[in-house]
Amino acid sequence: MNIWNREMETLEGAALEAIQFERLKETLARIWKAGTPYRARMEDAGVSPESIRSLDDLEKLPMSRKMDFRENYPLGMLAVPLDAVVRLHASSGTTGSRTIVGYTAGDLRNWAELVARFATAAGVVASDVAQISFTYGLFTGGFGLHYGLENVGATVIPASGGNTELQFALMRDLGTTVLVCTPTYALHMAGAGRGLGFDFHESRLRVGLFGAEPWSEGIRERIERDMGISATDNYGLSEVLGPGVAGECELKDGMHISEDHFIAEVVDPETGKRLRDGQQGELVLTTLAREAMPVVRFRTGDLTEMWREPCGCGRRNARMRKVLGRTDDMLIIRGVNVYPSQVEKALLQVDGIEPHFLIMVDRRGELDSLEVLVEVSEGLFSDDTRRMREFTKRVETHLKSVLNVRVQVTLKEPNSIERSPGKAKRIVDRREA
Repeated sequence: MNIWNREMETLEGAALEAIQFERLKETLARIWKAGTPYRARMEDAGVSPESIRSLDDLEKLPMSRKMDFRENYPLGMLAVPLDAVVRLHASSGTTGSRTIVGYTAGDLRNWAELVARFATAAGVVASDVAQISFTYGLFTGGFGLHYGLENVGATVIPASGGNTELQFALMRDLGTTVLVCTPTYALHMAGAGRGLGFDFHESRLRVGLFGAEPWSEGIRERIERDMGISATDNYGLSEVLGPGVAGECELKDGMHISEDHFIAEVVDPETGKRLRDGQQGELVLTTLAREAMPVVRFRTGDLTEMWREPCGCGRRNARMRKVLGRTDDMLIIRGVNVYPSQVEKALLQVDGIEPHFLIMVDRRGELDSLEVLVEVSEGLFSDDTRRMREFTKRVETHLKSVLNVRVQVTLKEPNSIERSPGKAKRIVDRREA
């Protein structure tokens, strides 16, 4: 298996920690000198760059959050002069207002390096033709994958998102071998291909680089079956860099974290206390080479777990599980915690259910209610009222057994729930309204 940067991707132990500590000191000094809002946070906590004498002192440093970006909108988090910034991006704003992030020329070089690492790990080589079906623009996904794949040497098709017929035409005419998009858009393409006469198994497509949203192993299995490809996951977020924090290798046993660029911790979402390897919690990241907007102990809101055993691919970085969900995605329904990822996993265990759903949360009187709109497979949806009622009851019973809360299920015809080439919208919470 190919490794893009063997020296850095196989570092471990004292050698890795030495690099991390040196880069952490440089990062803290840059933040302190620039007087960013995080310096004030450090002063309030009674710490300075000189207080950090080893990696064990990391826990002395206060945490940062997405709210810091919002409170200092648009560019208050910059640690360099604006004339040193060569690119601006913004978060998608799916869970609140947008956050603006800046990049120096050095940041862009590092970004392309880190994307090249996970693309190579997934099996991409210089002779590949990569079709990027992420939306280009403020969203970091399109440009991040674009320059990283060019760094590998691949031929890049900047198809952007949507216009599925054009996507198929490009795949057919240009011999696309690598597809880049969200997993939900890949599912949409797999279904649309049947209707538009595009046979994925007869195409040259062989690798999928999917990210930007949580997705289950069940979704992976469907994509790989319907497209005949190897579907891999990668992870990043705009406040930290964008895609490139971590990615799966061809063995698909966790995402390899680029630990020479990030210190990763998993903490208890309630207390903020660091958890041991193998325990599920919230991912916290510290950037080690980010120039324009470094962040320290940034609470990502993403739920995962980490472990450090060497991988069969030869890499020795820590690995993280596929993101299980977000702390701000958690719904509390009659005292029970429910995540969209749990709903997705449960639905995919029922034959006849398609992986397209929408969770509707409402309040009736004093009680919260949970409704799930879900598509059924072609041929199952019918005018037979009794048959549909029995199937609905079976799905509701299964969801209740898994989630431990009553769920109303509404069956929808195939292709009736809105698709998006960007992040899928999974929740509509009408309680506030």
